Amino acid sequence: QVNLVESGGGLVQAGGSLRLSCSASGRTFSSYAMGWFRQAPGKEREFVACISRSDGSTYYADSVKGRSTISRDNAKNTVYLQMNSLKPEDTAVYYCAAKDTYYPYRYYYRRDEYDNWGQGTQVTVSS
Repeated sequence: QVNLVESGGGLVQAGGSLRLSCSASGRTFSSYAMGWFRQAPGKEREFVACISRSDGSTYYADSVKGRSTISRDNAKNTVYLQMNSLKPEDTAVYYCAAKDTYYPYRYYYRRDEYDNWGQGTQVTVSS
């Protein structure tokens, strides 16, 4: 098991930026592919971005592509989500997730593929 703690959420005006961080502890971070998901009130939790455990291959939801960048620092056991040009529809609780995987270059974008989740951080974008 790996413990995940998100930070960096907050209130920002439309057009602004935020960088979310997710710190991992408990097991070797480089064993995990990582993902970010979000859940708005009354909606299902949805995929945002993901990154492989080794070569940094990434994949994004269409809703954030071109505005967001996922990255990781295995030496710091941390994954980041840089979000730019934020919109009110980006308002949600953002969750970090980890998947223990043998494959260094694979990424995962299905919610049910992840078995470790953080507690979430609130992002609110005002218009």
